[in-house]
Amino acid sequence: MQIDPKELIGEATEYDKKRSVERKQVKSWLKSVSAFANSFGGALIWGITNDDEVIGLEDAESDAEFISEIIKTKIDSIPKVNLRFHVEDDKKLILLDVYAGKETPYYYVGEGNMTAYIRLGNESVPADNITLKRLVLQGTNRSYDSLVSNYKFANMAFTKLRSVCKHNTGKDFEDSDYESWGIVDEEGNLTNAGALLADESPIRHSRVFCTRWNGLDKASGLIDAIDDEEYCGGLVNLLQDSMSFVSRNTKKAWRKTGNGRIEMPDYPDTAILEGIVNALIHRDYLELGSEVHIDMFDDRIEIYSPGGMPDGRRVQDLDLRNVSSRRRNPIIADIFNRLKYMDRRGSGFKKILDAYEFQERYSEEMKPEFKSSNSEFWLIFKNLNYIAKNIGNDLSAKDADKKMPTKKCRQKNADKKVPIKTEQQLEKILQYLSKQSECSCRDICMLLDVKERRARQLLQKLQEQGRIETIGAKRTRRYKLMDINSCV
Repeated sequence: MQIDPKELIGEATEYDKKRSVERKQVKSWLKSVSAFANSFGGALIWGITNDDEVIGLEDAESDAEFISEIIKTKIDSIPKVNLRFHVEDDKKLILLDVYAGKETPYYYVGEGNMTAYIRLGNESVPADNITLKRLVLQGTNRSYDSLVSNYKFANMAFTKLRSVCKHNTGKDFEDSDYESWGIVDEEGNLTNAGALLADESPIRHSRVFCTRWNGLDKASGLIDAIDDEEYCGGLVNLLQDSMSFVSRNTKKAWRKTGNGRIEMPDYPDTAILEGIVNALIHRDYLELGSEVHIDMFDDRIEIYSPGGMPDGRRVQDLDLRNVSSRRRNPIIADIFNRLKYMDRRGSGFKKILDAYEFQERYSEEMKPEFKSSNSEFWLIFKNLNYIAKNIGNDLSAKDADKKMPTKKCRQKNADKKVPIKTEQQLEKILQYLSKQSECSCRDICMLLDVKERRARQLLQKLQEQGRIETIGAKRTRRYKLMDINSCV
């Protein structure tokens, strides 16, 4: 008989199935006990095949005693478990529930070694050095941001923190707040949180790299990036600088209404703020040599941060509106809450989703994407105006259909069949103009790596199609997207 393991263990997201209790190869299942205890718990089932066929155990009572005893002698420290039986068609199975531990790391002791395991997908693998450090901190109820740093408080300035506190809360930042906020400990030593928030943060890997790529990917070309910046400094500076970078590389469309107009931004400001805050406060600062990256493309923004979900789960497997708050850097999270940059209740995912759903152009395809692995986290925002940009205007798709250039604005040869390569070059010029507002013939030569004669031919074709117009005299002539309102 076959059975769904979840009918036996409930809604546990992780489990291992075993045909029998392998007494001579206990490592094969003890490493899963270690991994479940070091992460978010799980269950082992004995007496079932990988195909979910129930075969049962010949002497389940004896096997249960062996399992209980070997866990006591081969796992250090002893995790919280629950051993139970289940009978299916007169066949007895053993179920072992392993709960997420609070005294991590939990080691498997064997072959003269102590090894801590973690879950990676559906496998139990040895924890690397960084993960092991994280487990040690977790087991001592400490976090990276609470540890004393290697830097002196007297050498640091916090003018940005003070000014933002006054601006956002209306209250002055007092000297006593350094300790109550966790920037220094009881003895006045600078914590890692304090080092990360200082105006000139000495923690170099807290940097943020921002890039506005030319097109839909990072593929190399004549013009790879339209804009790029490397920001360093305190976390508040990084947040403000990153928001400014995104702002200057995005646009806001609008639509007229009877009472005024409706703003239609490329990306909701609330969602971008939540995404960058999430990347800065929840990233794993134990990961050296890895920084936050904000990559902007024509159709999306990708925010990458080192470190997966704090409990080891994959965010894409979770209900995003009901993710319990678990903070990797609780002191930094609390400070950002005090500065009114985030909600203490940990509702960032929900706020991002809501910010998108409230937009006029939102559809299910535009839903933000959340992805994570054991050591990385990605947040992908969709450009709500990307479809409209492809037809070269800042109006909604419905209005664009009404206000496309009429036949009077087109020349007779606009309907002629255009070679594929030429179409691609024309589209690239239009994409470039949608970001740069205007350009010269020389700019197009550099963009497409073509001679001036070819560039002028392409620009002339776009003029004939009623898609661009000229500015200025012949010698200083520049080109910009056609104002479509002038063509109706």
